[in-house]
Amino acid sequence: MSIDSTDTLRTLADKQALLELVLTYCRAVDRRDLTLLQSVYHEGAVEDRGGIYHGPAQGFVDLVASDGANYEITMHRISNALFVVDGDSAEGEIYAEAYHRTRGDNAMEITAAGRYLDRYERRNGRWGVVFRAATLDRCEMRPVDKAAYAQFVAGSVAGESGPGDLSYQVLKHFQRR
Repeated sequence: MSIDSTDTLRTLADKQALLELVLTYCRAVDRRDLTLLQSVYHEGAVEDRGGIYHGPAQGFVDLVASDGANYEITMHRISNALFVVDGDSAEGEIYAEAYHRTRGDNAMEITAAGRYLDRYERRNGRWGVVFRAATLDRCEMRPVDKAAYAQFVAGSVAGESGPGDLSYQVLKHFQRR
């Protein structure tokens, strides 16, 4: 069997672009950068989060904007990412873990894990999400251990959800344009 190196390189480049798209989603949600979040989706994209939300991606972006105020910080992480590319279409199964720390005196830490089941299209040379469904496979809740933040990481710069985050100051390619 002969392997066409041009096709192999194109497929690898496409898979890397898809991974960067998924990672961009995580950054956008965690920094509450709604413009960046909108850029992950193509026109007409659909988000299916079961009973939480089902509808146009723009409505999900609006939900992130309003719901984000409930959290001091969120951190979305990707582990396994499997993509299948077929020309200008692709599918992906992405394992994700999302950490949320609520605000207030009785702050909670919520860690949820599941998978994003995505369909993508390349339009005008750019990959974007056209459909995303999400599973919830694990969830934990516990009170915030304020002593841990005061003792273990005392003096560290805390991450922020918005443009005050340190990344906007020290990483020139991540500054808002």
